[in-house]
Amino acid sequence: MSDGKGDFWVEAGFAELARSGVEGVRVEVLAKNLGVTKGGFYRRFADRAALLNAMLERWREGRAAAIAQQTSLDGQEPRERLKALIQLYSERLNPEGMAIELAIRQWARADESASAAVASVDEARLKHVAELYRATGLATEEADAQAFLFYCFIFGQSLLFVERGPRKRSQLVAKSAEKLLD
Repeated sequence: MSDGKGDFWVEAGFAELARSGVEGVRVEVLAKNLGVTKGGFYRRFADRAALLNAMLERWREGRAAAIAQQTSLDGQEPRERLKALIQLYSERLNPEGMAIELAIRQWARADESASAAVASVDEARLKHVAELYRATGLATEEADAQAFLFYCFIFGQSLLFVERGPRKRSQLVAKSAEKLLD
């Protein structure tokens, strides 16, 4: 789906998804937000379902590629790579990215295609992080459990403790991250 022709519609779809959930991703709304007519949409997509499928595919491919790149050792020790990943996700909050993630997960509760995309992304995330933990010397079962805890932490910390202040939050995240690297 990276032929470029429908990219701005997909990006507009993600912006609306983050703002108002999948229900808000409607052709009329996107056309109005983009300041264009609906005709351009229908020259690129057969219908709303085609756009939603393109969005899921872009999200799935993008997230899978991101985690593959983020877990690549590139000469680093596995523990250092894990530490860098934790810092990436805990120090650089991405409210729009998290809003899209949560909206897609909400969408997945009622839609098989969205559910399959989420399952695929989760599988890739867990697989790559478990590989890092295995590279530290953990057995497969332990590495899988650590990877699971890692993602529970990554997503949970982004949703919690925002009212404690940045310094307090940062200290808490750093202390918690140490537990994931023991």
